[in-house]
Amino acid sequence: MMEGGALWSVWWIWLCVALVLGALEIFAPGFIFLGFAVGALLVALILLGFGSLFSLPVLILLFAVLSLAAWLTLRGLFALRDGQVKTFDRDIND
Repeated sequence: MMEGGALWSVWWIWLCVALVLGALEIFAPGFIFLGFAVGALLVALILLGFGSLFSLPVLILLFAVLSLAAWLTLRGLFALRDGQVKTFDRDIND
């Protein structure tokens, strides 16, 4: 066991998870992993600011809520609007 608490209560672990999830987004575009990455980053910032005051269930709840909020925000900002259709005017090989 670590000196300051359990491993899941260390902020840089959550930061590493955020980086891995952000990198996974490159291979599966569509904001699938990006919302989770933002959620993990926000949990890392909360732990950095407040220390390890939170238990594992609270951290998982924070991660879930923040990830959902981030995913909904990203969907709202970058999704196609109603009635829009993505069209391509030219071929990539031209």
